[in-house]
Amino acid sequence: MSASNPASTQSPVIGVIAEHEFMPSASCGTRVFVGIYESYLACLMAAGAVPVIVPLGLAETDLRAIYERLDGVLLTGGGDVDPVHFHATADPGLLVDVNPARDAAELSVTRWAAADDVPLLGICRGHQVVNVALGGTLYIDIPTECPSELHHSTDSHLPLYYHAHEVTLQPDSHVARILGTTRLATNSRHHQAVRDLGAGLVATGHADDGLIEAIEIPGNRFFMGVQWHPENMGDDTPAMRRIFTAMVEAARLRKQDVHAPA
Repeated sequence: MSASNPASTQSPVIGVIAEHEFMPSASCGTRVFVGIYESYLACLMAAGAVPVIVPLGLAETDLRAIYERLDGVLLTGGGDVDPVHFHATADPGLLVDVNPARDAAELSVTRWAAADDVPLLGICRGHQVVNVALGGTLYIDIPTECPSELHHSTDSHLPLYYHAHEVTLQPDSHVARILGTTRLATNSRHHQAVRDLGAGLVATGHADDGLIEAIEIPGNRFFMGVQWHPENMGDDTPAMRRIFTAMVEAARLRKQDVHAPA
């Protein structure tokens, strides 16, 4: 590496755990697709990061080796977290797209990042993973466990940026400082939600029905979960882009600290 391009000045590398989905194939019936929605990657790149997709099924030692090369972590939306991880059981009919390999990878990486002060952003499912990884619990199904007049799982025909309800943010929270407000309208596509908080986490955003919409670890440089999907709201609500900018900047500063001369 040349002296004019030291590691500390390179773009931070953000790891994103991949989704695995069964997709129809004209040639052989069904194949497994590994990837991530482009909207997540676009937000990271627009903020100055280099995203790296991390596949499932790695041995923990290999996953750890990749993690140690990352400057930050993004946990995306997706299927439900298996209730076994927070010592609960559920009617299988209430669960959607449970993936044990994804649970295992994301829970491990989240715990490592919390302990190592590696910047991490959890979105929707990722928000819930953050809580479970640190010992918290979830509402397994909002309609059956805490019915609400708010629409937390909006219809699929609505635009991805559709404002489903509003969220109130704690004035002294990191997320409120980033967004520059304590009240905002968000989209909403989830049927599970944070229930009891995990160790070290504080609730920094709530919907009007009381459900937790944002969490963070106050002592870490950037460790945050949001229940909404900011990656789909940047054009409609430009302030949402600042969530990614703040996360990437925290990763950049950590990268500089790691590579600073002793």
